[in-house]
Amino acid sequence: MAAGGQVDAIVVGAGPNGLAAAITLAQAGWSVLVREGASTVGGGARTEELTLPGFHHDVCSAIHPLAVASPLFKRLPLTDFGLEWIEPPSPVAHVLDGRAVVAERDVNATGIELGRDAHAYAGLVGRIARDWRHLVDALLGPPSVPRHPFELARFGMAALRPAASLARTRFDGDAARALFAGHAAHSMLPLERATSAAFGLVLGASAHALGWPMPRGGSQRLSNALAGYLESLGGTIVVDAPVLTLAELPRAKAVLLDVTPRQLLRMAHDRLPSAYRRSLARYRYGVGVFKVDWALAEPIPWRDARVARAGTVHVGGTLEEVARSERAPWDGDHAERPFVLIAQPTLFDPTRAPAGKHIAWGYCHVPNGSSVDMTGAIERQVERFAPGFRDCILARSKLSTRDLERRNPNLVGGDINGGVQDLWQLVTRPTRTMYRTPADGVYLCSSSTPPGGGVHGMCGYHAARAVLADHGGRTVRSWT
Repeated sequence: MAAGGQVDAIVVGAGPNGLAAAITLAQAGWSVLVREGASTVGGGARTEELTLPGFHHDVCSAIHPLAVASPLFKRLPLTDFGLEWIEPPSPVAHVLDGRAVVAERDVNATGIELGRDAHAYAGLVGRIARDWRHLVDALLGPPSVPRHPFELARFGMAALRPAASLARTRFDGDAARALFAGHAAHSMLPLERATSAAFGLVLGASAHALGWPMPRGGSQRLSNALAGYLESLGGTIVVDAPVLTLAELPRAKAVLLDVTPRQLLRMAHDRLPSAYRRSLARYRYGVGVFKVDWALAEPIPWRDARVARAGTVHVGGTLEEVARSERAPWDGDHAERPFVLIAQPTLFDPTRAPAGKHIAWGYCHVPNGSSVDMTGAIERQVERFAPGFRDCILARSKLSTRDLERRNPNLVGGDINGGVQDLWQLVTRPTRTMYRTPADGVYLCSSSTPPGGGVHGMCGYHAARAVLADHGGRTVRSWT
C-alpha cells in the first residue's frame, strides 16, 4: 500500500492506543495507514540509550500491569512478534525509614508484612483481586451497563473515596497505610481528592491478580510487537511523518487521532463547531512529571535488601509524607521530599545494560509545565533509603515536563495520563461524545478518552469499535 494512497482508515500516532485502533480495524478487514511523527513507534512505550551506550532506558512507561490486564492485548499473538514478559518475584516494594513493605503476589504473604492489618488488607485489596476477572471489563471499558453489577458496586463504594481517608479508616499501622498510599499516588491526584482510592485499589489488586511485569528488552518490545502484528495484517506504518492539520491527510472513511484535545484543536479547528471547541478548551490537564534515568555501576543499595526482589519501588515514607508530596504540585509547589516512583529492570533483565552494570528509572510529580530541576530532591530521597546510591551513578539523563512534551506532544505539560483522571474526566473524557467528534469521520483514540491513561490499548480498541459501528462494517469481538 502506498503511503499516500487512499485507504479505509488513517491513524495518526503510533502509541499503544493508535496501534490498537489500527489493529482492530485491520482485523475487521479495513486497509489502514498509521502516521507517526517520531522516528520510532511507541509513543509513551519506547526504549532508548538515554545515558551511555549499551544502557537501554524506557523513555516513559516501564512497568505494565494494565498491559497484561488488557482484554485486547491478551488476545493478540504478540509473543510471535518478539514480546516476552518478565515478572519480578515481588511486584512492588514501599520503603519506609528502617524497613520496607514488600507486596508479594500472594495476598496472605503480603499480609505477613502488614501485621495486624493483614485481615483488613485481605478484605479490601484481596477481595478486589479475587473479583478481578469480573471487574476488568468495566475498569478498562467506556461507561456502560456492567456485566457484574454487584462486584462493581462493592468496588465503587471504596473506589470513590479519597485514598488518604480510606487508608486511615481501614488500616491501623503505618505499613499498610503507606503501601496503599503509594499505589494511590499513581492517580496523580491529591490523596484527599475523591476517586484517588480507585487507583490504589486497582494497582494494589493487580499486583496480586496479575503481577507488575516488564517486557524483556524494554517497553519498545511491546510497541514493536504491536507494530509487527499490524503489518502482518496488511497495515502500513510511516514514521517521521508528523501531521499538523487534517488537510494534509488523504481521503479515508475514518481518521483516528491518538492525540489529546489540545492537538485536536490545532489539527481540526476549522472542522469543529464552536461549542465543541469550547468544550475541548475546558479540558483539564493534570500535574506533570520530572524524570531521571540512571546508568549504574551496581544495583541501588537499598537499606532493606528485600527491596531487590521488586521491579517497582515506591519511595516516599509514610502516608502523611506521600499525601503531602502529592498535594504540593496541585498547589503549584515542588515537594522538598517528593514521592518517587522507581523501576529497577536490570535486576531481572540483564540485557538492558552492559555486563555487571545496571539501570534505574525514577520520577516525581511536579506542577504542569514546571521547569524546576528536581534531580537533587529525587536523589536525596533515594539516598535516604539507600545510603551510597549516589556513589553508584555512572551517568544520568534528566527529562523535565517540557522535555517530555517535546519528545511526545501528548504529554502536555508533562502530564503522562492525557488529562486529569478525576471522576468527571473519567466519565466524560474529553467530552460527552468520548471517541466521536463533530467532524465527519474524525475520531479520538488517545488516553484522553476512556478508560484513560496506562498502557493497555483499550482507548484505541473502543474508538475503532465506534468507527465500525458507525460504518455498519464487520464487527469485532466485544469484551465489555
